[in-house]
Amino acid sequence: MVKRVLITPEAEEVVHRLKAEHGDLLFHQSGGCCDGSAPMCFSVNDYRVGDNDVKLGEIAGCSFYMSREQFEYWKHTQLIIDITKGRGASFSLEIPLGIRFLTKSRLFSDEELPQLEPVLIGAGEE
Repeated sequence: MVKRVLITPEAEEVVHRLKAEHGDLLFHQSGGCCDGSAPMCFSVNDYRVGDNDVKLGEIAGCSFYMSREQFEYWKHTQLIIDITKGRGASFSLEIPLGIRFLTKSRLFSDEELPQLEPVLIGAGEE
């Protein structure tokens, strides 16, 4: 299976640090509010996944979601979650560290398309 979302080692290190402080986390790809189109990291108790959200997979043991509408635009791309220096204008947990998560992407090849991990629609888990 080809993963729809990956994480860089540097970003994964930040996730482990945040987990140690905040417990279980999840990511939601922002659709443009606050910090543009940025991956947002929340405690699982502080964010409510909705019926119109799509689970693309997991990174660093955290579920990764985006809205179904936004997924229609991104479904042909693999997302790579990374970090960069600088404070974002969001409520994402990494902001106080003086860094922010960012999304890089690449198009899936024709060979990869039939091998993509399935997505889950709505708030239900496997």
